[in-house]
Amino acid sequence: MTIPHETAVKRLAELGHSTRLAVFRLLIKAGHPGMAVGDLQRMLAVPGSTLSHHISRLMAAGLVSQERQGRVLICRAEFDALKQLIDFLNEECCVGVDSILTQIEVE
Repeated sequence: MTIPHETAVKRLAELGHSTRLAVFRLLIKAGHPGMAVGDLQRMLAVPGSTLSHHISRLMAAGLVSQERQGRVLICRAEFDALKQLIDFLNEECCVGVDSILTQIEVE
């Protein structure tokens, strides 16, 4: 399933920030079990409020989810969203520009 262009733009924009990209990459490395927010904070050495802001932005873009387990807040990468983004980027890979030029000439 292809995601809308605007969704891809939002996700790529959020990943375009160094801290958010670092958070997302750590969550990808953690896999489906995810990672506690406290562990993310220690590994990235960022203040809690700053990390919370970046996680919120990733959540708003659909790239990260959170779940409370007792007193621990677990963050997880949304692997389906990552796959959708990769598929969006690969969708027209190597189709050539001739088809685009032909389409422009017809218009």
